[in-house]
Parts: sequence; structure tokens; C-alpha cells
Amino acid sequence: MRTLSIYLVRHGLAAERGPAWPDDTKRPLVPRGVARLRKEAQALRALSVVFDTILTSPLTRAKGTADALAAGLSPHPPVHEIASLAPGGSYAAFLADLGRHARRSHVACVGHEPDLGQLAARLIGAKAPMEFKKGAICRIDVDGLPLSGPGHLRWFVTPRMLRRIAG
Repeated sequence: MRTLSIYLVRHGLAAERGPAWPDDTKRPLVPRGVARLRKEAQALRALSVVFDTILTSPLTRAKGTADALAAGLSPHPPVHEIASLAPGGSYAAFLADLGRHARRSHVACVGHEPDLGQLAARLIGAKAPMEFKKGAICRIDVDGLPLSGPGHLRWFVTPRMLRRIAG
């Protein structure tokens, strides 16, 4: 059975909720958030991390995060929106969406808290959710799909760690 590496990524710094953005789904990344994601992509390149594809929540800030990471990596992975990564998406729907990309070996998934932390916990068989800061990334390896048991958390890095790696 072939290992599938799933990289869970929380979206970057976005515009604040409020009157300027009454529709939360449309809040974009702020320029500082984009700059930080570019540094994170630089660190991922330095660590020889490659994504075959990036799956993203359809919300603007997540799509912006996916696009910024894809642009900063080489080769540039394709980006696909999937509804199951939007806030409130179900675990079963996520696994079904992921299954459509299971031919890949390295799949990044950009989403939101608290859903992303709960998803990570379910994938590794933990009882408590993991906490993702904006821009944090973890890698979980699973023994293919459908899942036959818990995955293995290989690493979890904060955005600050990635920016320091990038220099």
C-alpha cells in the first residue's frame, strides 16, 4: 500500500471581521498575510517539501492562501476548491473529496479553525483537536485510502518557525 502524505494548512492572516466584510466568506488575506505565506513557501522549498496538488476551502482567504503557496513552490501544484474544507464541512465528505485525489502522494489541504484541528485529530486518532495558528502546517501520513487506521503525525510547524527557516 502506498503512503499518502496529507499536509493540513490553516489559511493566512486575513482582513478582520466587521462592517468592511459583512460576508465572512469574502474576507481576503491582508498584504502582511500574503508576505508571510511567501516566506513560508520559501521555507517549504528549502525543506524540499513538494505538493502534488492543493485542495482548498472555497472561502476567499483559504483560496488566497492556496494560491500564494502554489505560486511559491516549484513545481507549482494545481489548486482545487472543495466544499468539505469550508467551515462546518463533514469528515466523511472530506475523505470522499480526498479520495478523488488519492492517486497523488503529497496533498495539501487549506482550511479553517476549529475544523482543521478537529480534522487533524481524527486523522491521527487523537481525542483532543490540534490548535493551528494562521499559516501553521502539519504533515500526516496515512496508509492510503480508504483509511484502515490512524495516520502518523510526521511534523507540525508554526508559521514563525517556517519564516525563520526562510531567513
